[in-house]
Amino acid sequence: MQRLYDFLRRHPMWVDGSWAVVLLGISVVGGAAGEFGPPAVAVPLALLLCLVVALRRRMPEKMLLLATAVGVAQLITDVEMGPHDFAMLVIVYTVAAEGARWASRFALVAGLCAAPVAHLRWPNDQTSTATGIAAAVFMTVPFALAWVLGDSIRTRRAYFAQLEERAARLEREREAQSKVAVAAERARIARELHDVVAHNVSVMVVQADGAAYVLDAAPDQAKKALETISSTGRQALAEMRRLLGVLRTGEHEEGGEYVPQPDVQQIEDLVEQCRGHGLPVDFKVEGTPRPLPSGVELTAYRIVQEALTNTRKHGGPNAGASVRLVYFDDGLGLLVEDDGKGAPHELYEEGGFDGQGHGLIGMRERVGMVGGTLDAGPRPGGGFRISALLPLKPAG
Repeated sequence: MQRLYDFLRRHPMWVDGSWAVVLLGISVVGGAAGEFGPPAVAVPLALLLCLVVALRRRMPEKMLLLATAVGVAQLITDVEMGPHDFAMLVIVYTVAAEGARWASRFALVAGLCAAPVAHLRWPNDQTSTATGIAAAVFMTVPFALAWVLGDSIRTRRAYFAQLEERAARLEREREAQSKVAVAAERARIARELHDVVAHNVSVMVVQADGAAYVLDAAPDQAKKALETISSTGRQALAEMRRLLGVLRTGEHEEGGEYVPQPDVQQIEDLVEQCRGHGLPVDFKVEGTPRPLPSGVELTAYRIVQEALTNTRKHGGPNAGASVRLVYFDDGLGLLVEDDGKGAPHELYEEGGFDGQGHGLIGMRERVGMVGGTLDAGPRPGGGFRISALLPLKPAG
């Protein structure tokens, strides 16, 4: 049955054609017998009204005019009402649901006039005037109901079309906002990494000047300075590789002085700052701390900063948080959790941790820049959890 229903929905002309054939068979039998008038006139008129039913969806306005012309011809040729006149109810409904507005109004007026005119043309001498008027009014009701039903269907379809258009527009706007957020976050990351690389180059220049100065007097110090230059240069090159492919939309302020960006060592200061603002934070470091690439340290700091800021804003009263840093042989693990009432998951996707970014979109961009992985979501029993693994070497 479902397949049959789907087939009929895909082929409405078949449905209309089938009804037209049934109506034609009934009408032709009665018309040929002369029940409605002269067969030479009644049969062609019945055939035209059945054609109205068959083509009502394809050309509703034209079929409405054809049905009106057939009705007028019936009045002129004295072909009384029969089963074929059911097509007039069908075309009134169709035009009200799918036709042009002028055709819908015309169908309403014509339908309301059809029954009184037919009563005047073929009066029943055996009934009183009051009974005849009541019968005419009663025969007008089906036309009015057909038009009201069709107009309701038109309104319903327009409403659902508007909802679909609105949903599509909101989806396009959300995609556009996400793209803007990604571009803005990449620009911010590019600028920060640019500052990191500039700082490393500045260190190399200072060390090189110092090595040249003490080269003859203190060779050991000069050797140590050269080793520092070598390691710093490799680190700067690694950061530059991460910087490739990032679209940067803004330039660094002219005359601005390059300064090192926050690192892992400053996370403890960040935790103390949050505690000073009234947010209890449990902070632990596991493993053996050691120097990390500047990009990894900056990413770790930003993740903790944004996660704790979000806890303060959306965790609710009496919320607490915990921060874990785990040094692995090949990377740095981060775990930030809170036990607050939290906010809907959509907030993390759409709203920003700082009111300006776009939550997890920015976090994922940062983690992706250093080749890491990020897992975020609500905790069982309440709160939110953010887990990240930042490798010491970029993937690939």
